[in-house]
Amino acid sequence: MRSFGYARVSTNQQSLDLQIQSLKEAGVQVNRIFTDKITGSQFKREGLDLLRVKVEEKDVVLVTKLDRLSRDTADMIRLIKEFDDMGVAVRFLDDGISTEGTMGKMVVTILSAVAQAERQRILERTNEGRLAAKEKGIKFGRKRTIDRRKVVGLYMAGHGATDIATKLNIGRSTVYKILNEDGVQDI
Repeated sequence: MRSFGYARVSTNQQSLDLQIQSLKEAGVQVNRIFTDKITGSQFKREGLDLLRVKVEEKDVVLVTKLDRLSRDTADMIRLIKEFDDMGVAVRFLDDGISTEGTMGKMVVTILSAVAQAERQRILERTNEGRLAAKEKGIKFGRKRTIDRRKVVGLYMAGHGATDIATKLNIGRSTVYKILNEDGVQDI
């Protein structure tokens, strides 16, 4: 029986370090830890695909948490079934559960459904909050750093777009965009 590990984070800005450390502490060799930096709702993942090729009957795949393996219940069931058909068990370290045995598979299925439902609730609450904030006039995105009044003022004083762009160290397209948005110039 060999132990393999799988770790995943959703973005490149997030770190895999804590998950990898937990897998090492659980006895997984570094060369048997497979990782991905991609959303868990994607079934096609390079690290996971490689792991699925490497494991053999009687191997065990260790994952820190359920949602690191998959964020989608159907995908989780599919992965568990695929590993089970190969004779490979999956253990979730933080959750203290395993797919070994019928009850383990059932618990994993139920918990992954709960995790997916929670993720949907979080998305709904986030969207509701975003809509409420927009209704209150809150603007999202990066704050503007260009003094739009300077652009318009220079244009009204007879300066061309290239001259304005050079003076303010911005692109000509930005000059045109500001002039158009402020109704000074129709492009």
